[in-house]
Amino acid sequence: MSAGKRVALVTGGNKGIGFGIVRGLCKGLGERGAVYLAARNEQLGQQAVAKLKTEEDLHPEFIQLDVTDRKSIEKARDTIVQKHGGLDILVNNAAIAFKNDATESFGEQAEVTIATNFFGLLDVCDVMFPILRPSARVVNVSSCMGNVTYITNSAIKERVISEELTVEELKKIMNDFVSAAKRDTHKDVGFPTTAYGMSKIGVTALSSIQQREFDKDKTRPDIVVNAVHPGYVDTDMSSHKGTKTIDEGAESSLYAALLPDKTDIRGQYISSNSNVENWRNGVAMIF
Repeated sequence: MSAGKRVALVTGGNKGIGFGIVRGLCKGLGERGAVYLAARNEQLGQQAVAKLKTEEDLHPEFIQLDVTDRKSIEKARDTIVQKHGGLDILVNNAAIAFKNDATESFGEQAEVTIATNFFGLLDVCDVMFPILRPSARVVNVSSCMGNVTYITNSAIKERVISEELTVEELKKIMNDFVSAAKRDTHKDVGFPTTAYGMSKIGVTALSSIQQREFDKDKTRPDIVVNAVHPGYVDTDMSSHKGTKTIDEGAESSLYAALLPDKTDIRGQYISSNSNVENWRNGVAMIF
């Protein structure tokens, strides 16, 4: 078992923003860190690790993890516990987005997107939170698309932004969105017309809930959870139309992952320029 190292896990780390986050953590933690690049595809994950080793002399470790496969999450947890005893940094980055020309129905897109981006992330948290060590940092990667102004039903919006919202209530809202999308009534009900955006609204709201729960648990000191948005980044997800490099897109996540002890930035929404924004007021997000 390693001693004295800060252990970090980045889901969806083999490309795009996740790759940039892995690279930044390797540089930021140096020899004091053990950084796990998680990916569902072992070959692509190993290739990403090899690229960082051969081209930049950085040394992350690959770990297989599919956020839609609970057994793979549990296996990754067991590996980390066996090797290190716990986890200090968890970056929930893995996500999917359907392209505008996707042939799947919106109902199918909603079901798959919410299952991956929201419930998959929640499963990772459920499995990994018990092994978080004191002063651990959790970063949930959200998006500028996750803007509550896209929810036009005021009652739903008030539920989502409520500071008394629970995980179970939020899960119901996300499932209600999927059900409405399958009936093609989501717009009439007042839900967003973007499944990706709705999934990220859920991620941001979840982050606030998770921090409140940690704050109530006095046995787990100074664990910090924040949501971040990376801005419009040049990745496969943006069809390479983004204006930011992956390293620029990783900056807000790295900022949140490396917040100092006793930070006041807890349960917040951190913008791409590493400023705290009030996501509940629905203002346009800063790129």
